[in-house]
Amino acid sequence: MSPLTPIAHALGAPQSRYSVSTPALILDLDVLERNIATMGQAMAKFGRALRPHIKSHKCSRIARMQVAAGAIGLCCATLDEAELMAAADLRGLLITSPITTREKISRLMTLVAQAPGTMIVADHPDNVDALAQAARAGGVELSVLVDLELGFGRTGVLTVDAAETLARRIAESGGLKFAGIQAYGGHLQHIPIHADRVCKAKEAHAFISQAATRLESVGIEVPLVTGGGTGTYAIDGLGGPFTEIQAGSYPLMDADYNAVAFRDDAPWPFDVSLFVQSAVISTNVAGTATIDAGTKALALNGPKPQLTNLGLEPATYEFSGDEHGRVRLNGSERAPGIGERLELIVSHCDPTVALYDVYHCVRGDRLVDIWPIDARGRR
Repeated sequence: MSPLTPIAHALGAPQSRYSVSTPALILDLDVLERNIATMGQAMAKFGRALRPHIKSHKCSRIARMQVAAGAIGLCCATLDEAELMAAADLRGLLITSPITTREKISRLMTLVAQAPGTMIVADHPDNVDALAQAARAGGVELSVLVDLELGFGRTGVLTVDAAETLARRIAESGGLKFAGIQAYGGHLQHIPIHADRVCKAKEAHAFISQAATRLESVGIEVPLVTGGGTGTYAIDGLGGPFTEIQAGSYPLMDADYNAVAFRDDAPWPFDVSLFVQSAVISTNVAGTATIDAGTKALALNGPKPQLTNLGLEPATYEFSGDEHGRVRLNGSERAPGIGERLELIVSHCDPTVALYDVYHCVRGDRLVDIWPIDARGRR
């Protein structure tokens, strides 16, 4: 229980969902549990492993639920997240971005000693050399994957030749173990039209397969091919080179994924479990209401947050400052009153979660628990 939440006395009481101090992050546990189970079942059906990304929820409680539902480990975007997961006795960790500074490489060696089998990616020979030197000095074996770039322009080697060169360097470096290939296409996850997403994903599959085939042909075994995400999990699960999927947003979902077609003939099998609850603080301007959730409460990257309250279906949200949001009623059948609680589907779950210390966990209208978002922040 977090000391930041003085509403603990309300746990389990009727309507206690609406007793929180706004703006607050609301997590619907019924939907969360269903989403986690659905992904676990899908991966089992596809015959692929699931190593979900915790950068979306940043919470060891949720990570533990994912492992209980069949995940073989966890992906972490940062060293900070991986350290927290290891401290929570969670294993099978893969840090999905290169770690390059001396201070962080030293911390990584400490982490590997604490949680053997923790993996890292690399895309540059100088980084491989630095990792190898630190691993030898620390007396640990570090598993390293070659990071492939799929067109996002962020990290990763650009060619099959570069992948072979880097894989050889890893395999031949004392202290390191070549663990496989990472190929994550963040730009593929939110392509709104399903057919377009399938086309681009298959182009990525071809490049990944070429790289894996090249390595195998020169005697470098590729035990692991990891990547994919919530937007492409079904495409990647049905076909392609991945041995495991890194989906992250599926437990929570958001307005960004609401703008993406899962398939032409089917809706998303995951529902939204994450909301920001706010309160109306002013109604003086005709046709609008001002709420206490602005840019400090809702991430800016993505579609506008979406209101969920009955009777306000035509209403739209606009950012109106650091602490304020404007709700344009747009002919809604009613106007919200002063102090009324309004809940919004967030634009983008990952950066919105990072703004908060705790999840207020609900079942229906009852607040049932408060979970720390323990992997947020920097250490």
